[in-house]
Amino acid sequence: MTLEELYRLLRSGHIQTQGIVDTLHEPLIVLDKAFTVCNANPAFYRTFGTDMDGTIGHSLFELGNGQWDIPELRMLLSDVVPKASAIVGYQVNHDFPGLGERSMCVTARQLAIPGNNSSQMLVVFEDVTDRQRAEARKDILIAETRHRMKNLIATVKVIARQTEVAGVTGAEYRDRFLGRVDALLIAQDFISASGANADLAALIDQCLSPVAGERTDLVASPAVSLSENQVLPLSMILHELAVNALKYGALAGDGVIRVKWNTELDEGSRRLVLQWQEVGGPPVAPPKHIGFGTRLIDYSIKAEGGSAIFHHDPEGLRVEITLPIQQ
Repeated sequence: MTLEELYRLLRSGHIQTQGIVDTLHEPLIVLDKAFTVCNANPAFYRTFGTDMDGTIGHSLFELGNGQWDIPELRMLLSDVVPKASAIVGYQVNHDFPGLGERSMCVTARQLAIPGNNSSQMLVVFEDVTDRQRAEARKDILIAETRHRMKNLIATVKVIARQTEVAGVTGAEYRDRFLGRVDALLIAQDFISASGANADLAALIDQCLSPVAGERTDLVASPAVSLSENQVLPLSMILHELAVNALKYGALAGDGVIRVKWNTELDEGSRRLVLQWQEVGGPPVAPPKHIGFGTRLIDYSIKAEGGSAIFHHDPEGLRVEITLPIQQ
């Protein structure tokens, strides 16, 4: 091989290597023994807001007004890398000027030059801040999902245990149990779709439609937003009232359910006052015993700081529900 051929071969290899380095997304620099920057790729300039003139020939620890003069990084490069030859993925957390608090994974490797006592160091910086934040958000989401699943299963167990079994057939028990589970699932879907601001009118329509169909008279009322925590108990309450109307009240005959609401001040706080009225059904008489549905309504509304007052008028059941507005 002639000297010219060797020169061309070396030059071709250099160009290819430089091309690879320039296309890397990760910031990369080459340091000499004194930690002076010998080379840097465009990703380094782009990420840390510097340029070639302000980087090449300068100490790494002086770049960017000393932003890289981090004791942890200095110790890594001066003490650890010479002994271990390479360090892979060592995380450095630092508040970088212009970038803010970031987490950098530093990979450093010694470059021994054959026939030459000098050595260089290749240092690659990977900004893992966004990835770690995304993983943290995912972990929170998974934990929240597990928590909700446990609560959901616990609620289903309570419904299964509390649904009446005395004096009912297996089919009746199944229908009552599944009806309550469906109400639970509707509430969960509504929470997922609505988030922190659930519209009361939409919730009532979604809860009553499966039971009452078009036999619901929603009287025009002011817009009210419910908190996420209030959706589930109010959904279960509306379901229990609707099922009761289907079995014994207005929906057992040719009647309808009329619902309207308003808001009012109560000791300086605003509360919802919802009126449930059944019209056109068979004559109503007070119940001889309190069933699970009534207990569930009472427990749910009190747990939210509200109340439910039943009026068993002969012409139709009336229920006044009050609930603090958590806005």
